[in-house]
Amino acid sequence: MKKPMFNIAILGCGKVAHLHAQAIKNLPNARLAAVWSRTQKTAKEFASQYETRSFCCISEMIKNAQIDLAIICTPHPFHREPAQEAARAGAHILIEKPLASTLEDSDAIIEACKIAGVKLGVVSQRRWYAPVMRIKKAIESGKIGKPVFGTINMLGWRDKNYYDADAWRGTWKMEGGGVLVNQAPHQLDILLWYMGEIDEVYGVWRNLNHPYIEVDDTALAIIQFKSGAVGNVIVSNSQKPGIYGKVHIHGENGASVGVQTDGGAMFVAGISNVLEPPINDLWTIPGEEKQLAKWVKKDTELFKSIDPTIFYMERQIEDFLNAIETGKEPLVTGEDGRKTVELFTAIYRSTRDKKPIKFPLVPERKEDMDGRIQKQ
Repeated sequence: MKKPMFNIAILGCGKVAHLHAQAIKNLPNARLAAVWSRTQKTAKEFASQYETRSFCCISEMIKNAQIDLAIICTPHPFHREPAQEAARAGAHILIEKPLASTLEDSDAIIEACKIAGVKLGVVSQRRWYAPVMRIKKAIESGKIGKPVFGTINMLGWRDKNYYDADAWRGTWKMEGGGVLVNQAPHQLDILLWYMGEIDEVYGVWRNLNHPYIEVDDTALAIIQFKSGAVGNVIVSNSQKPGIYGKVHIHGENGASVGVQTDGGAMFVAGISNVLEPPINDLWTIPGEEKQLAKWVKKDTELFKSIDPTIFYMERQIEDFLNAIETGKEPLVTGEDGRKTVELFTAIYRSTRDKKPIKFPLVPERKEDMDGRIQKQ
């Protein structure tokens, strides 16, 4: 049976939007039918480049272009309004990570999609990496027993040119946070996917060597999960040369599995390329230790045969379109996206209040962004 053709709109026409446009172009059952941006000139230029139409009104665009899926690519503090308007107009919603920079905005987006009866997903394309999937399958099949200890180490470097490249970067009001909000969500999502629900977090954030920005360039956390497992998070934009992101999971039977999701250099969407393949860098499951070299070779060969900046975007959009078609949930849901926001919000609150933060979190009366910078 021939698959239906889906009309997709991109909302927000910055750097990452180009990756989505290229991914859509490569999918046989999808077309980029329209674009919208907060700046009309940007939308028109983007539409011209990709031979589609630009609109100044989101609801009009959804109706007139018969949009099935709206991909939100605005800066994250500005996800809420376009997502709500597109959902109310009847489009399913896929949002670039993170879902939002505050719990208040996250909940508003989730509620709008529920009321409208449309699906909501959050971009976390690293879940489709073969080494990441391999770990998930090993955990689900019981090969490490119950996961009892999970760690993230994501060390990188962002210079002044990076923060000067876009006016919204580096401030609480515009970016909504630093390394926790912008660079770490992929690893945070993967850790939560493996380890499950959180009970309590104690966290600390700092700005170590970026005096020209307001937000965090480094953060650490100790996590207690509801399962009784524990976790540790170390993320930083202050390590030069810092060139990797790693997620490692240790099981109750003594076996460990791990993935290096990022290596070679820090990736900047629309500017730089992914330099090293994602690989399993730790694997001590009894009887499978010798598989590691084979998997690294296989994953490296795949990496060399694809454009990794686009390929995994394609897989996530493909998965979301399948969810629309079948009525199933996408692999990364809106609730999954909220969990990541909840985790980095807890780290900010823990630093502010100088105490562990119990879960679940709820939005505070004042904006979460304001709360992050109090008592520093």
